[in-house]
Amino acid sequence: MESDSETQLVSRAVSDLARHTRFPVVFGGLEHDGAVHVSAIAGTRTRSIEGLVVHTGRGLGGAAMVEKRPRLALDYRTARTITHDYDRAILGEGISTLLAVPIVVAGRPRGILYCGSWTPGPVGDLVSRPAFRAADLVANELRVREEVDRRVTALTPPQHALPAAAQEDLRESYAELRSIAASVTDTALRDRIAAVERRLAGISGERVQPALTLDVTLSPREIDVLACCALGATNAEIAASLSLREGTVKSYLQAAMAKLDASTRHAAVAKARRAGLLP
Repeated sequence: MESDSETQLVSRAVSDLARHTRFPVVFGGLEHDGAVHVSAIAGTRTRSIEGLVVHTGRGLGGAAMVEKRPRLALDYRTARTITHDYDRAILGEGISTLLAVPIVVAGRPRGILYCGSWTPGPVGDLVSRPAFRAADLVANELRVREEVDRRVTALTPPQHALPAAAQEDLRESYAELRSIAASVTDTALRDRIAAVERRLAGISGERVQPALTLDVTLSPREIDVLACCALGATNAEIAASLSLREGTVKSYLQAAMAKLDASTRHAAVAKARRAGLLP
């Protein structure tokens, strides 16, 4: 089933797309139970699209799901390459031109974003690009969520303390997630990733209370660098992982060590763990 957070994700994507596309009508939804359930709509003049459920292989969107590529109908009413299962909804809104862009995650179609207009008109790359970008952003966030959920589920820690192997897996997951977040430009997505990072960092703390209280605040980049240090990465490896210069990594590390009053990187990592700043 589509979760509330996923529904909000699609709703935000549809709202943003409606502001940046030349199409007056935008709607979309994610797939569950073998069909895409339209959960967000913007710009319509009627209610005919509300509650629309698109099955795989049926209609323009269903074809886009099967082919895992965008599909366009310049004149939807007379289109011969699609089934017309959903004419009542689409033509009921008066839509003439319809673009369906699948949301594809790791090769699997997960949903559809639609853009429609009431009058026929040419649809070139400039017009369709915002829809492709919106679908990619949704797919990227879903991919990150699924990977994080997979890693967190795989940990299955006991009641009081994580076994060594699970603790190491958690640390690797945490460091990798921070590396992913460093490359994300979407503010909302970064905030969501940060929330999951806090969840990962807190897994150990829920079972073993922090043994040290520190009156210091590490910057996000300082935590990024320490998280990589915790895995034994060199400055060069950290720089490559976080897309930074090696000298910049060294500066962040020195700043973190100074704040933590630690003479070595290993001591800084140990102190950050004891304070609950790292898993």
